[in-house]
Amino acid sequence: MMILRTFLLLCLLIPFASLTAPQPDPAALRDTGKPGAGSDWFDFAPASDLDASRSAIDLRFLNEKFAGANGWITATNGQFIHSAHGQPVRFWAVNGPPSDLHGDDLRKCARLLAQYGVNLVRVHGPLFDKDGETDMAKVRHSREVVDAMRSEGIYTHFSIYFPLWFTPTRDLAWLGGYDGQKHPFAALMFNPGFQEKYRDWLKALLTTTGEGSGKALVDDPAVFGIEIQNEDSLFFWTFSEGNLPDAQLHLLERRFGDWLRTKHGSPEAALTAWKSPALKRDVPSEGRMAFRPLWNIANDRTARDRDTAAFLLEVQTAFYKDTHDWLRSLGFKGLIHASNWATASPEVFGPLEKLSYGVGDFVDRHGYFECNHKGDNAAWSIRSGHTYSDRSALRFDAGEPGKPRQFVHPVMDPQYDDHPSMISETTFTRPNRYRSEAPLYYAAYGALQESDCIVHFALDGAQWAVKPGYWMQPWTLATPAMLGQFPATALLYRRGLISPGAVVATVRLNTNDLRDLRGTPLPQDASFDELRLKDLPDGLEVKAGQRLDPLLHYVGRSQVQFTGGAGGVDVIDLKRYVNRAAQTVTSTTGELRLDYAKGLLVINAPQAQGASGALASVGTVELPALTLSSDLDLVHIIAVSMDDQPLATSGRILLQIMSEERSSGFTTEAAEAGSRRIKNLGHDPWQVKKLSGTVGFKRTDAARLKVTALDFNGVPTGDAGTASHLALRPATLHYLITR
Repeated sequence: MMILRTFLLLCLLIPFASLTAPQPDPAALRDTGKPGAGSDWFDFAPASDLDASRSAIDLRFLNEKFAGANGWITATNGQFIHSAHGQPVRFWAVNGPPSDLHGDDLRKCARLLAQYGVNLVRVHGPLFDKDGETDMAKVRHSREVVDAMRSEGIYTHFSIYFPLWFTPTRDLAWLGGYDGQKHPFAALMFNPGFQEKYRDWLKALLTTTGEGSGKALVDDPAVFGIEIQNEDSLFFWTFSEGNLPDAQLHLLERRFGDWLRTKHGSPEAALTAWKSPALKRDVPSEGRMAFRPLWNIANDRTARDRDTAAFLLEVQTAFYKDTHDWLRSLGFKGLIHASNWATASPEVFGPLEKLSYGVGDFVDRHGYFECNHKGDNAAWSIRSGHTYSDRSALRFDAGEPGKPRQFVHPVMDPQYDDHPSMISETTFTRPNRYRSEAPLYYAAYGALQESDCIVHFALDGAQWAVKPGYWMQPWTLATPAMLGQFPATALLYRRGLISPGAVVATVRLNTNDLRDLRGTPLPQDASFDELRLKDLPDGLEVKAGQRLDPLLHYVGRSQVQFTGGAGGVDVIDLKRYVNRAAQTVTSTTGELRLDYAKGLLVINAPQAQGASGALASVGTVELPALTLSSDLDLVHIIAVSMDDQPLATSGRILLQIMSEERSSGFTTEAAEAGSRRIKNLGHDPWQVKKLSGTVGFKRTDAARLKVTALDFNGVPTGDAGTASHLALRPATLHYLITR
């Protein structure tokens, strides 16, 4: 499902903002909500020169006075907590800020993020130059980001190394064998010279003192944590003979030979024990033993393959543990985690990857809901002539139109060994019209599963701009459908307005079985379609080789425990919650009900009620506190309490509505196999499909509640009618309802 995003390589060379057209003149962006081209859309062009404090739904109050005010963020009992008072905290976060922001522009960006409920940024970029030497200008800018974010109560998490950011030149003394053509996949995990250089980058980041304060980031609790490496693994396809030069392969092959000597007495004895012929690169006389391709290891699972997997796990785990311990020796008190990558086999290698992460403080991952986007450089750009498919997560649409439903999504979030969880890169990529499903989807099911941090990718610009050129980015976050829906969704997720579900599955994985490549019945990234679901166990007993129903993630929580004892599975009877005939899934709390036949999610919690998706297909939705209806086939209507009271008695309620977005002038035509071909990328400003429908609160005082329409920045624009029967305005996204 996930691919290596070549775009991230470009981040080494070109700042985010320079990848786009110039920002529009703020004076040209006015909150008119006027219809755009065609009668069904209106322009989304918020005024960019307004004080955030004028917003009636400013969420700055959710954050601390300053990040770190309540001590370091630590990990305890499967949650992130403030060390000063032990209270848990969830993070609604973004990858950002844009790398070109400084001074007042950076501080304004921090204020904007706080306004929209963000309390963490993941600063994702290298701290080294093209030769791998520490770039002190980048180090100083990292500190500037921490300072700006700290003042708005936003924590900073650092991701400083991704193999695609580095192309080692020929005969580099500390990383030999490269020729300026390859990226150093896997090498950091076993090359001592590379590890020493890598530690220089981290040491510069954490121990360089600020020019004004005289303090170093190693002592700053506003630094949430350090990611050891981004998207690399000995269990992913990039670990192969073709990606590693001989000089690097020799290092690892000798280490494997030493490992085999310890286990079997000698490499030659290992070959005898394996009862298999030598590989072409095996040189037992020199103590070097080679590696079979990952596909063969995962599928054949020979004696040699089992030893290889055990060795690779040991190398990868040792690297993460040694780096973790070194950071602690440096005096860093923040959180440290390993990586976040997929594997060549979710069933076989996936649990080994997660097992190696256990030496860190939490478990991280990445996941994108993509839209069958194809064309030149489609991994990191959208261009005229590209094709894509509109794809709904609420219906579990397959990537390709007409294929059976696929039951896999990044929001599915097992907890591993009582570690907190983070998804540090995720989004619904555009130009999918169903992209607007994303914020409420992540917030609702993230809260149900007690996910601890959701990091939206990516804040590539601090203005509400399409940023047109001859190409556009697939994951731009400052759009009406994404950042524009943060007010209600950040509030819902961070305050836990949807209750955690019951534990519906506990999977105990014996670590020796994992080394023997016996896999897991809960493969996190494996895609099940409707046909494969029929092969899942019908009862409560899960036999070897079977897989648990992935819909359990929409019912409640799941836990994976690594153990030296007996493995096994405890799973509740899902039939009470999963009706496959009706194609519905209900949470154990009863607060979430997904009709994946229609593509409709209904939310029914004391402090949050609404519906998301194809409301036109169901007529009026009756909820305890309100009724709602719309003739739109894609609309998201959610009411959330802003004062910690149930909607039935709350004195301050945010009502948020969204349909779908597009760039002005965006046009497509039918293409092959049900996809669409882009004819015109469009231009500024964003447009939103006109809203329609009604919302009626059932409270006895509903007719007396004050309903105030808000502009695109959350600034009140005047009375909007009565809460007992509110006709939604075509271009109003937010209403404030008060006594």
